[in-house]
Amino acid sequence: MRDLEGRIALVTGSATGLGRSMAVKLAERGADVIVNYARSAADAEEAADLCRAAGAQVQVVQADVADPDGCRTLAEAAAQRGRLDILINNAGITRHARDHSDLNALSKADFMDIYEVNVVGPYLMLQATKPLLVAAQVQTGRASAVLNTSSIAGVMGIGSSVAYAASKGALNTMTLSLARALAPKIRVNAVCPGFIGTRWFKDTMDEDAFAKTLQAVEANTPLAAASGPDDIADAALFFVSDAARHVTGELLLVDAGLHLGKARA
Repeated sequence: MRDLEGRIALVTGSATGLGRSMAVKLAERGADVIVNYARSAADAEEAADLCRAAGAQVQVVQADVADPDGCRTLAEAAAQRGRLDILINNAGITRHARDHSDLNALSKADFMDIYEVNVVGPYLMLQATKPLLVAAQVQTGRASAVLNTSSIAGVMGIGSSVAYAASKGALNTMTLSLARALAPKIRVNAVCPGFIGTRWFKDTMDEDAFAKTLQAVEANTPLAAASGPDDIADAALFFVSDAARHVTGELLLVDAGLHLGKARA
């Protein structure tokens, strides 16, 4: 299915993990893709090669979304094509402090760093790309699509740290505000994954601990599943497709039912 043929998509933080999966799936469905990374050029080029193998034209752009100049650099890359049909604000960071009762685990600087990337970054990206998103709507008659990568943490107050959960809660609220404010030319939605078995988790633990984490996730989700990036990306791409043409301001939990908890016997 190449239902996104001819569309221009920009995915922030798309060198690895969920961002890479979404970029590749966009390419497989016909979109040309701007791959963004902050630090790992090798990972970004690998992601770009996968997109090219799917038939996409690809640009690779290094930029930090917490920096207005970085966001403008990304917008300039899209401007070379004259418009932007799809923006996925996927770049995100955390500080791991899973004991939320330990109020000494996070500093003011930790909070500010997380908010700069997870909340301010998506806002700055929209600020920089809004003219291009509007131009796409004018050219095609189809509302442009913005998708924010949020988290179950922002819905349930769980996850890697209090600051991370708070940032994703803020991103959810901003999604609602901007969906209302930018309509009808731009649709804005968010996907809220639960556990995803990517380097985000793997890099913080050894193999044995990661295996035990997978088992625990599977034991505590109604669907008895630990999601991978493709599982989230398949659901996320609904929002940027024409199937979601009447959908804006929605927050979709994709967590194998983790938010429900297991049914008690």
